[in-house]
Amino acid sequence: MRIPRTLAALVVAGLLGCGASRSDRFPPLRHPAPARLIAIGDLHGDLEAARRALRLGGAVDREDRWIGGDLVVVQTGDQFDRGEGELAILDLVERLAAAAARSGGAVHVLNGNHEFLNVKGDMRYVTPGGFTAFHGLPGLDLRREDVASFPENERPRRAALAPGGPVARRLARRNVVVIVGDTVFVHGGVLPATVIYGLERINQESRRWLRGELAAPPEVLLSRWGPVWSRHLSADPDAADCALLARSLRALGAARMVVGHTVQEGGPRPQCGGLIWCIDAGLSAHYGGTTAVLEIAGDTVRTLVDRTSGQAEPTPAARANLAR
Repeated sequence: MRIPRTLAALVVAGLLGCGASRSDRFPPLRHPAPARLIAIGDLHGDLEAARRALRLGGAVDREDRWIGGDLVVVQTGDQFDRGEGELAILDLVERLAAAAARSGGAVHVLNGNHEFLNVKGDMRYVTPGGFTAFHGLPGLDLRREDVASFPENERPRRAALAPGGPVARRLARRNVVVIVGDTVFVHGGVLPATVIYGLERINQESRRWLRGELAAPPEVLLSRWGPVWSRHLSADPDAADCALLARSLRALGAARMVVGHTVQEGGPRPQCGGLIWCIDAGLSAHYGGTTAVLEIAGDTVRTLVDRTSGQAEPTPAARANLAR
């Protein structure tokens, strides 16, 4: 495959650029391997799907209390859009992250393409309830020039998620890519050009944009080859895609990659001979997928599936747009 010229320019910029100031404090890119880790795919505004997945992985009880001990949870982004529980999910994972840290565990939540779509003001996938859920949120500036021209019902969500807004700043606490032990976690995929651009740099620049410190997002976040949009590794990768994946893993000193972004009918599955696990099981009500998570314990990687969760059939819109 040929890398588009725009992304090639990003590679050069990554080689020449000095990156963000080291004085900035960001969550680290790399973390040590835990005894046990679970990874959860796209949630799309479905709080109950999030709770089911966390219970299946042994992270919480039925009252959403942390029971995982030193368990590590990674959620690979796309908590936003298509459902109305986005803020409730945001509150839940932040509370669990604090509880996990007190027990020696961790919760790492990544940003996916739908988080960044909302911050850019692209809200075509927002449900009516997804707009009203933001009404009355404290700290909103509804007079911002970039939201004042929209319908009144939309302004609170747009103000909350615009760069520098209170919810955008909460999203800025997250990474785009995280490496835990020998596993790379990302929403879409990390191709060699992204490695050269710099994973630390992507995390830092995306965070600065979310906080309103940069006028525009880093171009790599908009690229179809970039870490939140690429489907080269999650939509039936061919031999050339798998070769690119192997190059990325060698460069990062990693054994495997775990991605969401593309719904896998039947639940999480490995591709490229196990070099990548695609874990978007379509957990949300919009997609009607089976509740399933990925478990990594030492060198053992397996899927945990709850076939009694009673998920509904995908909506007609979901059937027509499973890969979006």
